[in-house]
Amino acid sequence: MPTTYTTSWSRFPPKTREVQFDEKWSFVGKKEKHCDPNDPDDAKQGDNWDHVALDPEHRLVVSVVPGKRTAEKAEVVVQDFKQRTGGRPMNLITSDEYKPYRGAILKTYGEKVVPERTGRPGRPKMPYYKPSRALKYATVHKTREKGRVVKIDYRVVFGTVTAVMAALKRSKVNQQINTAFVERQNGTDRNRNGRKVRKTYCFSKDWDIHDAVTYFTMYTYNFCWPVRTLRHRGPDNQWLPQTPAMAAGLTDHVWPLREWLTFPAVQRE
Repeated sequence: MPTTYTTSWSRFPPKTREVQFDEKWSFVGKKEKHCDPNDPDDAKQGDNWDHVALDPEHRLVVSVVPGKRTAEKAEVVVQDFKQRTGGRPMNLITSDEYKPYRGAILKTYGEKVVPERTGRPGRPKMPYYKPSRALKYATVHKTREKGRVVKIDYRVVFGTVTAVMAALKRSKVNQQINTAFVERQNGTDRNRNGRKVRKTYCFSKDWDIHDAVTYFTMYTYNFCWPVRTLRHRGPDNQWLPQTPAMAAGLTDHVWPLREWLTFPAVQRE
């Protein structure tokens, strides 16, 4: 008899309340410094970055966008994250100081302002975005000496310091501004995906295959990989395993890999 599962996709979106953005480097074929920008064959060679949006409370990889490290990719991952979380504002958004995030977050979560026409000669003012009152975004700056972090500074980009401190008090996992959870997930993914281990002969040789394996390892982690720090006590006081998808309310059981691979990508009513 086939196994019967009780997964209900009506639970989507996840119970995400915070997000940490980060990028993780890898490469395909050869290092970026050996690529020729004028050679069409090198268009899918060189640096390949995972732009990741992680829910730190539930350890859920909400969105990953692999590819070149560009402002366009940063905007795509922010917009994709918002769509996957139902469009609601986050309690707190954090990232490193990668500059494109500021514009991407403002455009995605800010309020669009269209200036009124003045009736005067000249070009009318262009629409612009301003932070909404609910937007709270902070960045982490790390000072390194000889490869070691010696100092960490924080900067509130959108929102007030008071509002960010209040958000941290409401957080179940963060006591200070950080990107520690997404950085820890970066290490986990490097361990699960041999193509991304540093200083190895196992690097990817094909761009599209590299992206496909990225999606595979990152999203199976959500449903098929019980996380030790998410386990909880059962009715008999025994430890019960829990995946990020379970913690975020997307499912009620640990998925076997076979279930994840055979689950229909498009659901029909």
